[in-house]
Amino acid sequence: MTAGIVGLGLMGGSLALELKELDFIEKVLGYDKNEEHKKEALKLGLIDEIVDFDDIKKCDVIFLAIPVEGIIEALNKLIDINENTTVIDLGSTKEKIVKNVPKKIRKNFVAAHPMTGTEKFGPEAAFKGLYKDKILVLCNIEDSGEKQKKLSEKIFTDIGMQIVYMDAKEHDKHAAFISHLPHAISYALANSVLKQEDPKSILILAAGGFRDMSRLAKSSPNMWTDIFKQNRENLLLSIEVFKKELKYAQKLIEEESWEELKEWMKTATTLHKIL
Repeated sequence: MTAGIVGLGLMGGSLALELKELDFIEKVLGYDKNEEHKKEALKLGLIDEIVDFDDIKKCDVIFLAIPVEGIIEALNKLIDINENTTVIDLGSTKEKIVKNVPKKIRKNFVAAHPMTGTEKFGPEAAFKGLYKDKILVLCNIEDSGEKQKKLSEKIFTDIGMQIVYMDAKEHDKHAAFISHLPHAISYALANSVLKQEDPKSILILAAGGFRDMSRLAKSSPNMWTDIFKQNRENLLLSIEVFKKELKYAQKLIEEESWEELKEWMKTATTLHKIL
């Protein structure tokens, strides 16, 4: 089989490295709108060949590793693909994508969200092992063709992922709390420090806690603006829930209710028992 990847950054590039190891994938072709990304991906050996988008259409399986708006645009350009072709998106939000898949290729399409990534982006951020032992969410899989369903399950299982199935709407609600809210908090924390009179002096003291919390603020603003836009309602709800907890902590500190504050913290520590 020939695999085509649209988007040669962290997600697409890392996936390409995994696909090249699969015995049923003969060749991995790549496409990216960014000319520098094309050159870097080829130089780094992420893909076998750079091709035009029209050549990607001829692949047996096509992965869309680009922002959500770009995924929807690309799907509308794929309406003339072969009925046996499999198209898999890797978007971080799912409901809007699923709703906008052209009916003509709905059976071809598989909605997937690999729960993995780093704060780095671009082809140079790609590495083998990004997907191993991570969760893959397949959404509304009952609307995909049987062949497409089986192929997507085989590919992601073979590269070491654990598959769970979920409705797209439910996925987006959960993702808002688990993925999108932490990014919003990280950007807010970084900006809070940067807006102080002497941020450099503050950052001299930056240790593990701050570095861990602010790490996500290094993520691509282009990609995350797109994600926030697509999951706006769920993200706003998660921010409101977070604000209530933060205000409660503020109240306990103002009132010097140290025992209640300790109990509040104890409750929070039980999260990692679940994880």
